[in-house]
Amino acid sequence: MLQPILWLILAAIHALPALAFFRPAGLSQLYGIAADNPLFLLMHHRAALLLAVFAACVYAAFVPEGRRLAVIVVGISMVSFLALYWMAGSPAALRRIALVDLAGLPVLLAVAWMAYRG
Repeated sequence: MLQPILWLILAAIHALPALAFFRPAGLSQLYGIAADNPLFLLMHHRAALLLAVFAACVYAAFVPEGRRLAVIVVGISMVSFLALYWMAGSPAALRRIALVDLAGLPVLLAVAWMAYRG
């Protein structure tokens, strides 16, 4: 019963940025980027990818066979962002996102351990 709860926590972490796919105006609030900025399209696409991460988490919560692949998908998303954030000098504008991903790492490690243990 613990695994589904942990997967739903990871889904919740990705829910708000994923919802920006359906409500692009939220991108301005989340990332401080104007709709007329060419990067807005890229951030909208990022929201679609985070929707896929969200879906993988929800799927893994209810389908044990999907958990190993979901660990990889969520791990790539969270760890790559944190690594890029750190390599970019930890920009203050993205600190909140980094802190949320950092807080989710122990949950990710727990589900990874459960998915891959003997």
